[in-house]
Amino acid sequence: MTHDFISLALIALIAALAPLIANLIPKKPIPETVLLLIGGALLGPSVLNQIWLDESVLFLSDLGCAMLFLLAGFEINPQTITGREGKRGLKTWLATLALAFVLIMSIYHASFGELSIDALALAIALTTTAIGALMPILKERGIFAQKTGESVLTYGMWGELGPVIAMALLLSTRAPWITVIILFAFIVLAVLVAVLGQRLAKAEHQIFLVLSRGRNTTSQTFVRVTMFLLVGLVAVSAIFDLDIVLGAFAAGFILRYIVPENDHVLEEKLNAIGYGFLIPLFFVVSGAKIEVTAVLNQPLLLIGFIAMLLLIRAVPIFIALRTDKTPEVKALGWRNQVTVSLYCTTALPLIVAVTSVAVSAGAMSSSLASVLVSAGALTVLITNLSRRQGFLTSVDAFLMRFLVFWILLKIV
Repeated sequence: MTHDFISLALIALIAALAPLIANLIPKKPIPETVLLLIGGALLGPSVLNQIWLDESVLFLSDLGCAMLFLLAGFEINPQTITGREGKRGLKTWLATLALAFVLIMSIYHASFGELSIDALALAIALTTTAIGALMPILKERGIFAQKTGESVLTYGMWGELGPVIAMALLLSTRAPWITVIILFAFIVLAVLVAVLGQRLAKAEHQIFLVLSRGRNTTSQTFVRVTMFLLVGLVAVSAIFDLDIVLGAFAAGFILRYIVPENDHVLEEKLNAIGYGFLIPLFFVVSGAKIEVTAVLNQPLLLIGFIAMLLLIRAVPIFIALRTDKTPEVKALGWRNQVTVSLYCTTALPLIVAVTSVAVSAGAMSSSLASVLVSAGALTVLITNLSRRQGFLTSVDAFLMRFLVFWILLKIV
Protein backbone atom coordinates (compact mmCIF):
# COMPACT_ATOMS: atom_id res chain seq x y z
CA MET A 1 0.00 0.00 0.00
CA THR A 2 2.86 2.39 0.83
CA HIS A 3 4.44 1.76 -2.56
CA ASP A 4 1.11 2.49 -4.26
CA PHE A 5 0.78 5.90 -2.61
CA ILE A 6 4.41 6.78 -3.35
CA SER A 7 3.90 5.84 -6.99
CA LEU A 8 0.67 7.85 -7.17
CA ALA A 9 2.40 10.85 -5.55
CA LEU A 10 5.17 10.74 -8.15
CA ILE A 11 2.62 10.37 -10.95
CA ALA A 12 0.66 13.34 -9.62
CA LEU A 13 3.91 15.34 -9.43
CA ILE A 14 4.73 14.60 -13.08
CA ALA A 15 1.15 15.50 -14.08
CA ALA A 16 1.40 18.83 -12.21
CA LEU A 17 4.85 19.72 -13.58
CA ALA A 18 4.13 18.81 -17.23
CA PRO A 19 2.01 21.91 -18.09
CA LEU A 20 4.42 24.16 -16.19
CA ILE A 21 7.43 22.85 -18.12
CA ALA A 22 5.51 22.97 -21.41
CA ASN A 23 4.65 26.64 -20.87
CA LEU A 24 8.16 27.60 -19.74
CA ILE A 25 9.60 26.59 -23.11
CA PRO A 26 9.11 29.42 -25.67
CA LYS A 27 6.26 28.72 -28.14
CA LYS A 28 5.47 25.41 -26.39
CA PRO A 29 7.18 23.10 -28.92
CA ILE A 30 6.75 20.00 -26.73
CA PRO A 31 3.15 18.84 -26.07
CA GLU A 32 2.19 17.92 -22.51
CA THR A 33 1.40 14.35 -23.57
CA VAL A 34 5.02 13.84 -24.65
CA LEU A 35 6.28 15.26 -21.34
CA LEU A 36 4.00 12.89 -19.40
CA LEU A 37 5.38 9.92 -21.33
CA ILE A 38 8.97 11.09 -20.80
CA GLY A 39 8.39 11.60 -17.07
CA GLY A 40 6.89 8.14 -16.73
CA ALA A 41 9.72 6.55 -18.71
CA LEU A 42 12.40 8.23 -16.57
CA LEU A 43 10.82 7.29 -13.23
CA GLY A 44 9.56 3.91 -14.39
CA PRO A 45 11.11 0.45 -13.92
CA SER A 46 13.28 0.79 -17.04
CA VAL A 47 15.34 3.75 -15.73
CA LEU A 48 15.07 5.04 -12.12
CA ASN A 49 12.53 2.43 -10.95
CA GLN A 50 10.65 4.84 -8.66
CA ILE A 51 7.14 4.24 -10.04
CA TRP A 52 5.93 0.76 -9.17
CA LEU A 53 3.41 -0.69 -11.60
CA ASP A 54 1.35 -2.52 -8.98
CA GLU A 55 -2.19 -3.78 -9.52
CA SER A 56 -3.89 -0.71 -8.04
CA VAL A 57 -1.84 1.71 -10.16
CA LEU A 58 -2.54 -0.32 -13.30
CA PHE A 59 -6.27 -0.38 -12.46
CA LEU A 60 -6.37 3.42 -12.18
CA SER A 61 -4.46 3.60 -15.46
CA ASP A 62 -7.13 1.45 -17.14
CA LEU A 63 -9.78 3.78 -15.74
CA GLY A 64 -7.88 6.72 -17.21
CA CYS A 65 -7.78 4.95 -20.58
CA ALA A 66 -11.56 4.42 -20.37
CA MET A 67 -12.08 8.10 -19.53
CA LEU A 68 -9.97 9.11 -22.54
CA PHE A 69 -12.12 7.05 -24.90
CA LEU A 70 -15.36 8.28 -23.33
CA LEU A 71 -14.33 11.87 -24.08
CA ALA A 72 -13.20 10.83 -27.57
CA GLY A 73 -16.56 9.18 -28.27
CA PHE A 74 -18.34 12.24 -26.93
CA GLU A 75 -16.50 14.46 -29.45
CA ILE A 76 -17.76 12.55 -32.50
CA ASN A 77 -20.95 13.77 -34.11
CA PRO A 78 -23.02 10.74 -35.30
CA GLN A 79 -24.35 12.77 -38.25
CA THR A 80 -20.80 13.14 -39.56
CA ILE A 81 -20.45 9.36 -39.73
CA THR A 82 -23.60 8.82 -41.79
CA GLY A 83 -23.01 11.69 -44.25
CA ARG A 84 -21.37 11.48 -47.68
CA GLU A 85 -17.96 12.57 -46.43
CA GLY A 86 -18.27 10.22 -43.47
CA LYS A 87 -18.78 7.27 -45.81
CA ARG A 88 -15.81 8.44 -47.87
CA GLY A 89 -13.80 8.68 -44.66
CA LEU A 90 -14.73 5.08 -43.81
CA LYS A 91 -13.62 3.85 -47.25
CA THR A 92 -10.35 5.74 -46.85
CA TRP A 93 -9.72 4.22 -43.42
CA LEU A 94 -10.40 0.73 -44.82
CA ALA A 95 -7.85 1.50 -47.53
CA THR A 96 -5.30 2.55 -44.90
CA LEU A 97 -6.01 -0.67 -42.97
CA ALA A 98 -5.50 -2.76 -46.12
CA LEU A 99 -2.29 -0.86 -46.91
CA ALA A 100 -1.06 -1.37 -43.35
CA PHE A 101 -1.76 -5.11 -43.52
CA VAL A 102 0.01 -5.52 -46.88
CA LEU A 103 3.04 -3.48 -45.79
CA ILE A 104 3.42 -5.04 -42.34
CA MET A 105 2.77 -8.58 -43.56
CA SER A 106 5.35 -8.13 -46.31
CA ILE A 107 7.94 -6.84 -43.85
CA TYR A 108 7.27 -9.69 -41.39
CA HIS A 109 7.37 -12.32 -44.13
CA ALA A 110 10.64 -10.95 -45.53
CA SER A 111 12.27 -10.55 -42.11
CA PHE A 112 11.00 -13.57 -40.16
CA GLY A 113 9.59 -15.87 -42.82
CA GLU A 114 6.29 -16.10 -40.96
CA LEU A 115 3.50 -13.91 -39.62
CA SER A 116 2.56 -13.35 -35.99
CA ILE A 117 -0.21 -11.68 -34.02
CA ASP A 118 2.26 -8.83 -33.41
CA ALA A 119 1.91 -7.92 -37.10
CA LEU A 120 -1.88 -7.76 -36.83
CA ALA A 121 -1.83 -5.48 -33.79
CA LEU A 122 0.87 -3.30 -35.37
CA ALA A 123 -1.12 -2.85 -38.58
CA ILE A 124 -4.17 -1.69 -36.59
CA ALA A 125 -2.07 0.70 -34.47
CA LEU A 126 -0.64 2.39 -37.58
CA THR A 127 -4.14 3.40 -38.81
CA THR A 128 -5.06 5.49 -35.76
CA THR A 129 -5.93 9.18 -35.50
CA ALA A 130 -6.39 10.78 -32.09
CA ILE A 131 -9.40 13.09 -32.43
CA GLY A 132 -9.31 13.84 -28.70
CA ALA A 133 -5.81 15.28 -29.07
CA LEU A 134 -6.64 17.14 -32.29
CA MET A 135 -9.72 18.98 -31.01
CA PRO A 136 -7.87 21.53 -28.83
CA ILE A 137 -5.24 22.06 -31.57
CA LEU A 138 -7.90 22.79 -34.19
CA LYS A 139 -9.73 25.16 -31.84
CA GLU A 140 -6.50 26.91 -30.83
CA ARG A 141 -5.59 27.54 -34.47
CA GLY A 142 -9.06 28.83 -35.33
CA ILE A 143 -9.74 26.22 -38.03
CA PHE A 144 -12.15 24.01 -36.08
CA ALA A 145 -15.22 25.65 -37.62
CA GLN A 146 -13.64 25.91 -41.09
CA LYS A 147 -13.78 23.33 -43.89
CA THR A 148 -10.22 22.25 -43.07
CA GLY A 149 -11.20 21.39 -39.50
CA GLU A 150 -14.36 19.66 -40.69
CA SER A 151 -12.34 17.49 -43.07
CA VAL A 152 -9.90 16.57 -40.31
CA LEU A 153 -12.79 15.41 -38.12
CA THR A 154 -14.49 13.56 -41.01
CA TYR A 155 -11.42 11.50 -41.89
CA GLY A 156 -9.92 11.45 -38.42
CA MET A 157 -12.93 10.05 -36.58
CA TRP A 158 -12.68 6.77 -38.49
CA GLY A 159 -9.03 6.63 -37.47
CA GLU A 160 -10.31 6.62 -33.90
CA LEU A 161 -13.44 4.49 -34.23
CA GLY A 162 -12.08 1.99 -36.77
CA PRO A 163 -9.14 0.68 -34.70
CA VAL A 164 -11.41 0.17 -31.67
CA ILE A 165 -13.76 -2.06 -33.69
CA ALA A 166 -10.85 -3.76 -35.48
CA MET A 167 -9.22 -4.66 -32.15
CA ALA A 168 -12.46 -6.20 -30.89
CA LEU A 169 -12.85 -8.31 -34.05
CA LEU A 170 -9.29 -9.23 -34.98
CA LEU A 171 -7.51 -9.54 -31.63
CA SER A 172 -10.18 -11.65 -29.93
CA THR A 173 -9.35 -15.19 -28.79
CA ARG A 174 -12.85 -16.40 -29.75
CA ALA A 175 -14.10 -17.60 -33.12
CA PRO A 176 -14.72 -14.56 -35.37
CA TRP A 177 -18.45 -15.28 -35.83
CA ILE A 178 -18.98 -15.41 -32.05
CA THR A 179 -17.19 -12.10 -31.65
CA VAL A 180 -19.34 -10.55 -34.40
CA ILE A 181 -22.54 -11.68 -32.66
CA ILE A 182 -21.39 -10.36 -29.28
CA LEU A 183 -20.22 -7.10 -30.84
CA PHE A 184 -23.55 -6.69 -32.66
CA ALA A 185 -25.48 -7.34 -29.42
CA PHE A 186 -23.30 -4.80 -27.63
CA ILE A 187 -23.95 -2.17 -30.32
CA VAL A 188 -27.71 -2.84 -30.14
CA LEU A 189 -27.58 -2.40 -26.35
CA ALA A 190 -25.70 0.89 -26.70
CA VAL A 191 -28.16 2.20 -29.33
CA LEU A 192 -31.17 1.26 -27.16
CA VAL A 193 -29.68 3.06 -24.15
CA ALA A 194 -28.92 6.12 -26.31
CA VAL A 195 -32.42 6.25 -27.83
CA LEU A 196 -34.10 5.75 -24.43
CA GLY A 197 -31.97 8.46 -22.86
CA GLN A 198 -32.63 10.87 -25.72
CA ARG A 199 -36.39 10.34 -25.50
CA LEU A 200 -36.41 10.87 -21.73
CA ALA A 201 -34.49 14.11 -22.22
CA LYS A 202 -36.70 15.43 -25.05
CA ALA A 203 -39.93 14.50 -23.27
CA GLU A 204 -38.63 16.09 -20.06
CA HIS A 205 -39.54 12.94 -18.15
CA GLN A 206 -39.66 13.11 -14.36
CA ILE A 207 -36.41 11.15 -14.10
CA PHE A 208 -34.63 13.63 -16.36
CA LEU A 209 -36.06 16.61 -14.48
CA VAL A 210 -34.83 15.20 -11.15
CA LEU A 211 -31.38 14.68 -12.62
CA SER A 212 -31.41 18.20 -14.09
CA ARG A 213 -32.23 19.79 -10.74
CA GLY A 214 -29.29 18.11 -9.06
CA ARG A 215 -26.73 18.57 -11.83
CA ASN A 216 -25.04 21.63 -10.30
CA THR A 217 -25.56 20.79 -6.63
CA THR A 218 -23.46 18.59 -4.36
CA SER A 219 -25.34 15.64 -5.89
CA GLN A 220 -23.73 16.26 -9.31
CA THR A 221 -26.32 13.90 -10.77
CA PHE A 222 -25.22 14.17 -14.42
CA VAL A 223 -21.62 13.37 -13.51
CA ARG A 224 -22.68 10.40 -11.39
CA VAL A 225 -24.91 9.00 -14.13
CA THR A 226 -22.07 9.47 -16.63
CA MET A 227 -19.67 7.57 -14.37
CA PHE A 228 -22.24 4.79 -13.99
CA LEU A 229 -22.67 4.69 -17.77
CA LEU A 230 -18.90 4.51 -18.27
CA VAL A 231 -18.13 1.89 -15.63
CA GLY A 232 -21.31 -0.08 -16.44
CA LEU A 233 -20.51 -0.42 -20.16
CA VAL A 234 -16.85 -1.16 -19.39
CA ALA A 235 -18.05 -3.91 -17.04
CA VAL A 236 -20.32 -5.33 -19.77
CA SER A 237 -17.32 -5.28 -22.14
CA ALA A 238 -15.23 -7.16 -19.59
CA ILE A 239 -17.97 -9.74 -18.96
CA PHE A 240 -18.18 -10.58 -22.67
CA ASP A 241 -14.40 -10.43 -23.08
CA LEU A 242 -14.51 -7.33 -25.26
CA ASP A 243 -11.95 -4.61 -24.83
CA ILE A 244 -12.73 -1.93 -22.25
CA VAL A 245 -12.15 0.84 -24.79
CA LEU A 246 -15.19 -0.37 -26.72
CA GLY A 247 -17.44 0.14 -23.68
CA ALA A 248 -15.89 3.51 -22.95
CA PHE A 249 -16.30 4.64 -26.56
CA ALA A 250 -19.94 3.51 -26.55
CA ALA A 251 -20.52 5.49 -23.34
CA GLY A 252 -19.20 8.62 -25.09
CA PHE A 253 -21.52 8.05 -28.06
CA ILE A 254 -24.54 7.60 -25.79
CA LEU A 255 -23.66 10.73 -23.88
CA ARG A 256 -23.47 12.65 -27.16
CA TYR A 257 -27.05 11.63 -27.99
CA ILE A 258 -28.44 12.56 -24.57
CA VAL A 259 -26.64 15.82 -23.76
CA PRO A 260 -27.80 18.89 -25.79
CA GLU A 261 -25.16 20.27 -28.19
CA ASN A 262 -25.14 23.71 -26.60
CA ASP A 263 -24.64 22.32 -23.08
CA HIS A 264 -20.92 22.50 -22.31
CA VAL A 265 -21.17 22.37 -18.49
CA LEU A 266 -21.06 18.57 -18.24
CA GLU A 267 -18.25 18.40 -20.81
CA GLU A 268 -16.19 20.84 -18.73
CA LYS A 269 -16.74 18.77 -15.59
CA LEU A 270 -15.76 15.54 -17.34
CA ASN A 271 -12.69 17.24 -18.80
CA ALA A 272 -11.73 18.31 -15.28
CA ILE A 273 -12.07 14.76 -13.95
CA GLY A 274 -10.35 13.18 -16.94
CA TYR A 275 -7.58 15.62 -17.82
CA GLY A 276 -7.15 16.70 -14.21
CA PHE A 277 -5.97 13.31 -12.97
CA LEU A 278 -7.09 10.06 -14.65
CA ILE A 279 -5.85 10.69 -18.22
CA PRO A 280 -2.43 12.15 -17.17
CA LEU A 281 -2.06 9.12 -14.89
CA PHE A 282 -2.72 6.85 -17.85
CA PHE A 283 -0.01 8.55 -19.92
CA VAL A 284 2.56 8.54 -17.11
CA VAL A 285 1.95 4.84 -16.47
CA SER A 286 2.15 4.19 -20.23
CA GLY A 287 5.50 5.98 -20.22
CA ALA A 288 6.63 3.89 -17.26
CA LYS A 289 5.86 0.76 -19.30
CA ILE A 290 8.23 1.86 -22.09
CA GLU A 291 11.38 -0.25 -22.28
CA VAL A 292 13.90 2.51 -22.94
CA THR A 293 16.71 0.08 -23.82
CA ALA A 294 14.48 -1.56 -26.47
CA VAL A 295 13.91 1.85 -28.08
CA LEU A 296 17.59 2.84 -27.99
CA ASN A 297 18.68 -0.50 -29.41
CA GLN A 298 16.37 -0.23 -32.44
CA PRO A 299 16.82 3.24 -33.98
CA LEU A 300 16.04 2.09 -37.54
CA LEU A 301 12.80 0.51 -36.37
CA LEU A 302 11.89 3.80 -34.67
CA ILE A 303 12.52 5.76 -37.88
CA GLY A 304 10.59 3.15 -39.84
CA PHE A 305 7.54 3.50 -37.61
CA ILE A 306 7.60 7.29 -38.00
CA ALA A 307 7.73 6.90 -41.78
CA MET A 308 4.99 4.27 -41.83
CA LEU A 309 2.66 6.46 -39.76
CA LEU A 310 2.94 8.99 -42.58
CA LEU A 311 2.68 6.62 -45.52
CA ILE A 312 -0.21 4.53 -44.17
CA ARG A 313 -2.37 7.33 -42.81
CA ALA A 314 -1.53 10.58 -44.61
CA VAL A 315 -1.03 9.46 -48.21
CA PRO A 316 -4.44 7.69 -48.65
CA ILE A 317 -6.24 10.66 -47.07
CA PHE A 318 -4.42 13.08 -49.37
CA ILE A 319 -5.36 10.97 -52.41
CA ALA A 320 -8.99 10.80 -51.23
CA LEU A 321 -9.11 14.58 -50.88
CA ARG A 322 -7.46 15.18 -54.27
CA THR A 323 -9.94 12.89 -56.03
CA ASP A 324 -12.99 14.33 -54.25
CA LYS A 325 -14.98 16.36 -56.82
CA THR A 326 -17.10 18.17 -54.22
CA PRO A 327 -16.72 21.96 -54.75
CA GLU A 328 -16.07 22.57 -51.03
CA VAL A 329 -13.26 20.01 -50.91
CA LYS A 330 -11.75 21.19 -54.22
CA ALA A 331 -11.80 24.75 -52.88
CA LEU A 332 -9.46 23.70 -50.06
CA GLY A 333 -6.52 23.57 -52.45
CA TRP A 334 -3.70 21.07 -52.28
CA ARG A 335 -1.85 22.86 -49.46
CA ASN A 336 -4.83 22.64 -47.09
CA GLN A 337 -5.41 19.07 -48.23
CA VAL A 338 -1.84 18.23 -47.22
CA THR A 339 -2.48 19.95 -43.88
CA VAL A 340 -5.58 17.80 -43.31
CA SER A 341 -3.56 14.68 -44.15
CA LEU A 342 -0.81 15.66 -41.72
CA TYR A 343 -3.24 16.40 -38.90
CA CYS A 344 -4.70 12.91 -39.35
CA THR A 345 -1.29 11.33 -38.69
CA THR A 346 -1.55 12.55 -35.07
CA ALA A 347 -1.85 9.14 -33.43
CA LEU A 348 -0.80 10.12 -29.92
CA PRO A 349 -2.46 9.58 -27.43
CA LEU A 350 -4.67 6.96 -29.13
CA ILE A 351 -1.68 4.87 -30.17
CA VAL A 352 -0.75 4.56 -26.48
CA ALA A 353 -4.18 3.17 -25.69
CA VAL A 354 -4.16 0.79 -28.68
CA THR A 355 -0.71 -0.61 -27.87
CA SER A 356 -1.60 -0.95 -24.17
CA VAL A 357 -4.65 -3.00 -25.11
CA ALA A 358 -2.63 -5.11 -27.56
CA VAL A 359 0.07 -5.84 -24.95
CA SER A 360 -2.55 -6.75 -22.34
CA ALA A 361 -4.19 -9.12 -24.83
CA GLY A 362 -0.84 -10.73 -25.65
CA ALA A 363 -1.10 -9.48 -29.23
CA MET A 364 2.01 -7.28 -29.11
CA SER A 365 5.32 -7.51 -27.30
CA SER A 366 6.15 -4.79 -24.80
CA SER A 367 9.39 -3.93 -26.63
CA LEU A 368 7.57 -3.42 -29.95
CA ALA A 369 4.91 -1.34 -28.18
CA SER A 370 7.67 0.78 -26.60
CA VAL A 371 9.20 1.63 -29.98
CA LEU A 372 5.78 2.34 -31.53
CA VAL A 373 4.71 4.68 -28.71
CA SER A 374 8.06 6.48 -28.94
CA ALA A 375 7.54 6.90 -32.70
CA GLY A 376 4.08 8.34 -32.05
CA ALA A 377 5.52 10.78 -29.53
CA LEU A 378 8.29 11.87 -31.91
CA THR A 379 5.79 12.32 -34.75
CA VAL A 380 3.70 14.65 -32.58
CA LEU A 381 6.84 16.50 -31.53
CA ILE A 382 8.12 16.94 -35.10
CA THR A 383 4.72 18.02 -36.40
CA ASN A 384 4.28 20.40 -33.48
CA LEU A 385 7.69 21.97 -34.12
CA SER A 386 6.93 22.39 -37.82
CA ARG A 387 3.64 24.17 -37.05
CA ARG A 388 4.83 26.38 -34.22
CA GLN A 389 8.40 27.31 -34.98
CA GLY A 390 7.89 28.18 -38.64
CA PHE A 391 11.12 26.58 -39.90
CA LEU A 392 9.10 23.92 -41.73
CA THR A 393 5.90 24.42 -43.66
CA SER A 394 3.27 21.72 -43.74
CA VAL A 395 4.32 20.81 -47.27
CA ASP A 396 7.99 20.68 -46.31
CA ALA A 397 7.17 18.40 -43.39
CA PHE A 398 5.12 16.13 -45.64
CA LEU A 399 7.85 15.84 -48.26
CA MET A 400 10.56 15.44 -45.64
CA ARG A 401 8.80 12.51 -43.98
CA PHE A 402 8.03 10.88 -47.31
CA LEU A 403 11.72 11.21 -48.20
CA VAL A 404 12.68 9.55 -44.90
CA PHE A 405 10.44 6.63 -45.77
CA TRP A 406 11.93 6.33 -49.28
CA ILE A 407 15.47 6.33 -47.85
CA LEU A 408 14.47 3.69 -45.31
CA LEU A 409 13.15 1.44 -48.08
CA LYS A 410 16.47 1.81 -49.89
CA ILE A 411 18.36 0.87 -46.72
CA VAL A 412 16.19 -2.20 -46.10
